[in-house]
Amino acid sequence: MNPRLELLQPYPFERLRALQAGITPNPALPAISLGLGEPRHPAPAVVLEALRENLAGLSNYPATAGSPELRGAIAAWIQRRYGLQLDAATQVLPCNGSREALFAIAQTVVDASRPGATVVVPNPFYQIYEGAALLAGAQLAFADSDPLRNFAADWGATPEDVWARTQLVYVCTPGNPSGAVMPLAEWQRLFELSDRHGFVIAADECYSEIYLAEQPPLGGLEAAAKLGRHDFRRLISFTSLSKRSSVPGLRSGFVAGDAALIKAFTLYRTYHGSAMSPVVQAASIAAWNDEAHVVENRAAYQAKFAAVLPLLQDVLDVAAPDAGFYLWAGVPKTLCGGCDIEFAKALLGQCNVQVLPGSLLARANPAAGGRNPGQGRVRMALVAEVEACVQAAQRIRTFIESQP
Repeated sequence: MNPRLELLQPYPFERLRALQAGITPNPALPAISLGLGEPRHPAPAVVLEALRENLAGLSNYPATAGSPELRGAIAAWIQRRYGLQLDAATQVLPCNGSREALFAIAQTVVDASRPGATVVVPNPFYQIYEGAALLAGAQLAFADSDPLRNFAADWGATPEDVWARTQLVYVCTPGNPSGAVMPLAEWQRLFELSDRHGFVIAADECYSEIYLAEQPPLGGLEAAAKLGRHDFRRLISFTSLSKRSSVPGLRSGFVAGDAALIKAFTLYRTYHGSAMSPVVQAASIAAWNDEAHVVENRAAYQAKFAAVLPLLQDVLDVAAPDAGFYLWAGVPKTLCGGCDIEFAKALLGQCNVQVLPGSLLARANPAAGGRNPGQGRVRMALVAEVEACVQAAQRIRTFIESQP
């Protein structure tokens, strides 16, 4: 067996199940889960119709690069969304959801034969980044979230000697769990570091279409173009239909950016067997070409934030995120000793509400004195219907106010 498999940690939800074993949720209350960040809105009719009408595509082997029609639809969406003109043949590549592509990019770009091969990840983070780095033979360095900047990753705290051996940086914007959007100045900082040290930037932007403000979040390719980096050198962006279109089961997304990276990534994926089903390609074309369902989807999340935040803001340290569908809430120090795990266990037992402890989404950072930046916070995913989210918030509020 590959010995690197032993380096992998259980997924946060596996750890949470083990921690909550033996807890009997309050049987008087129906269960409400704010734990798993899985979209639950109905799949758009335009996607379902495209699936039904293209079943004949199953008779053909798909190409790794996807059909010209799909790449063209993606490039057209990028142009509408970000005002960028990309070459659909060389700068765009469909993928089976962003998760598998985020994992595979590390296997493509990391050279484990170089001493100290390092991958830098935000902390807290999406655990795929960690597994991808470890299985590629790299070591991890963490850019902890900064509470003073809406919990955005603090790239400035990473020492120069770490950057010197870095080969890949994962950026998540809008962030998971904080929802923070990386501003142009931070992109400029990372681009300058990439030019100095030669590392690749992988921008995970799967929450880019769920936002509260009128102005959509800045994207990595958009930031590069604003800074005159029109070749997108050493930058690759990952986007998915899962959150944008509420179709996580479709497993469809794309990567775009540096043509040289896309070429190498296509080669890797050809051997990996990562071609997208023609049926999924047809549904994806329909999804990327339609914006009406995205506007409706976004409005549903906005309605949840508008209903839930007033119930929680005066009993928890919580604020509206820049984007995404999570609340990143601080546990009151007077409750459960401020421990996020004990708070989550108490909510399950007494309120039958599931939330995700923040410490399970992060790692103790040796470079920051062993501090876990997720400790003392919980992630609440507003993915259930608005009535369920409101009911969960009311239960949480009642629980907090009932404590001595």
